[in-house]
Amino acid sequence: MNKTILLIEDNEQNCYLLTFLLERHGYTVVAAFDGASGIEVAKAILPFAILLDMQLPHIDGYEVARALRHSPSQQRTPIIAVTSYAMSGDREKALAAGCNGYIEKPINPSTFVSEMEIFLPSIEQGGTQ
Repeated sequence: MNKTILLIEDNEQNCYLLTFLLERHGYTVVAAFDGASGIEVAKAILPFAILLDMQLPHIDGYEVARALRHSPSQQRTPIIAVTSYAMSGDREKALAAGCNGYIEKPINPSTFVSEMEIFLPSIEQGGTQ
């Protein structure tokens, strides 16, 4: 079963922490450090899910989500915004761009994986510990 998560995140510390947490729960993580490479990597590896920072250089996460949703191979892939954008309307904006879920930074390392799994198909839930 494909348990590959594409992490599109430009902050090295955030990338390290999320990768550590996800790998500890049995996921394989592939990282992309900007929006353009994230789109290309998503098309190449067909991940099980995508974790997407919304504050990316050059192409922001909203544009990345819209581009992925226009790609036939990514229309059903869960995209979860993991972002420090926490103002009124930011969650709705991420969902309108094509994200399936929204998790605010800073994340809670103790609960992050279970929060993320809420937005994944149920076949994956519960089998990752």
